Amino acid sequence: MITETEVTWHVACQVSDIPEDGGACALIEGRQIAIFNFARRGEWYATDNECPHRRQMAVSRGMIGSQGDEPKVACPFHKKTFSLRSGQCLTGDDYKIDTFPVMVKENLVYIGL
Repeated sequence: MITETEVTWHVACQVSDIPEDGGACALIEGRQIAIFNFARRGEWYATDNECPHRRQMAVSRGMIGSQGDEPKVACPFHKKTFSLRSGQCLTGDDYKIDTFPVMVKENLVYIGL
């Protein structure tokens, strides 16, 4: 059975706070959320900032890129890579990070929780 969950939008930052083709972190409702401006693709993504491999708050500082058509981020410490769409680990490990919807409106970045 599929159920819809209501999303609450939170202002995270201004567009200019996130570097093009990079990421930054915002604290939203007590959670560290990594926000990525994938300018080369014209897309925005948000994930948990905690890497499940070593439980470090570092994902927002990772490098973004693509694996085929899949946008990904690599943890800066141990290079585990995660899909920015689904959060699935792309390096063959059984890890996953949460992903969140992103909306950019009037120069503000909103994250849906």
